[in-house]
Amino acid sequence: MLQATPVSRVLPYYDTWMRRWARADDLAAAPVGDAIAAWQGLGYPRRARNLHAAATVVARDGWPAPDRYQDLPGVGAYTADALRCFADEMPVLPEDVNVKRVVARRFPGGWPGAPRGRAWDAGQAMMDLGREYCRARSPRCDDGCPLRKGCPAADAGMVDEVTPRDRRQARYEGSMRQRRGFLLRALAEDGRAPVDADPEAAESLVAEGLADRRGRVLVPAGNRS
Repeated sequence: MLQATPVSRVLPYYDTWMRRWARADDLAAAPVGDAIAAWQGLGYPRRARNLHAAATVVARDGWPAPDRYQDLPGVGAYTADALRCFADEMPVLPEDVNVKRVVARRFPGGWPGAPRGRAWDAGQAMMDLGREYCRARSPRCDDGCPLRKGCPAADAGMVDEVTPRDRRQARYEGSMRQRRGFLLRALAEDGRAPVDADPEAAESLVAEGLADRRGRVLVPAGNRS
């Protein structure tokens, strides 16, 4: 949920989700459409579909070994590293946008590794540091940053020059994301949405397994009725 979504926005969704589906087998037993509906408002509904698919695999086969995390649906290199760091406390650094920025500025030769037995702490600290101090705009280099001493980018006055630039997200207003969002909201609220309201967006949802089609109506994915 936290990928590309602020903590403040995630927390109420997380609490509701965990009350409903605390275990993988709880989620796996629910229709995927219920998971997608519960995700409505967080954006990127593929994450809900993938989470449901991953829960189905875990419920059936058990939790995978750390070197097999990427076999789970929707789990890429970053999520696999985050699991290894925070769930398994392995000396791996999950490089989200905040961590990449800290590493580029403070450790141009590459991340030196976490102190032995402190992988979880190091991962959390690097994410927090990037969010609170080593920010993309208006970094707080001389306002208490604990890594300011010896920082090559700050010492050279080149913090902005060595800031990794993520691809700028396309405009939301009028986009396919917004159009699909209207249909997904209708599915979450009414349990159905007319295909004719936006045939192109409707077909894209069906193609990605985010909704099912019943004639001229969309229904939640995995609907058993």
